[in-house]
Amino acid sequence: MAVVTVYAVFANHGEAEAIARQMVEERLAACVNVLPACRSIYRWENRIDTVEEVPALFKTSLAQSDALIARIAELHSYDTPAIVTWAIPKVLAAYGDWVEENVR
Repeated sequence: MAVVTVYAVFANHGEAEAIARQMVEERLAACVNVLPACRSIYRWENRIDTVEEVPALFKTSLAQSDALIARIAELHSYDTPAIVTWAIPKVLAAYGDWVEENVR
């Protein structure tokens, strides 16, 4: 069992929650934690911007991670969304089994 977390940020809570729910419904993610808003500072189109964004943590299997990333990108409002995968080197076996079962 290989469980990964896919991290993404969204323009607002509504977008984060809608995409999170859809990813669980489509069985691409077993669970999603939509976190409180954060302040992001970044360079875009030759200027530095500071905005409030909403991060989310999607739990899925390594096997489903590419499909999950592609689907989030397809639904996302940003042209170039931040979507990254974090490996989870150790996981409680029962939790790993639950993730695998819910993304099949």
